[in-house]
Amino acid sequence: MWIPGFREFNWMQDMWLELDRMQREVGRLFSGTSIPYSQSFPSINLWSGENIVLATAEIPGISPESVNISVEGDLLTISGSRAVEELQEGEAYHRQERPHGTFSRKVRLPFRVDGNKVDASYARGILNVKLPRVENDKPRKITIKSD
Repeated sequence: MWIPGFREFNWMQDMWLELDRMQREVGRLFSGTSIPYSQSFPSINLWSGENIVLATAEIPGISPESVNISVEGDLLTISGSRAVEELQEGEAYHRQERPHGTFSRKVRLPFRVDGNKVDASYARGILNVKLPRVENDKPRKITIKSD
């Protein structure tokens, strides 16, 4: 049965997003005006090729100096912090949705990475991390010997 406005394929995802939004809003109501980071911050995209993974993370308004990147085997960790914006005397927040405090996100990579060759850059709020595959973990072509 078709119902106007009902999206059959994404109803479960929409439900979880709405529950997450409601949980954040209730948390904000009971904790003043500050919003802590959720477990899914920062949002991360991964692209992988045969010998490299490219990770991008959205960290707008966060200085690169306050971000830490570490790699251990096939586990990428991005962590850091954003300071609370100080208000001037007589000012008060009308609405505050940008979170502050510390964050940490761990992502499992498709293969082990050479931590000494990781390259990271930051532009327009996007962190780009290039993670090359460990040399001895790369696929090798096996030559077949014949008589």
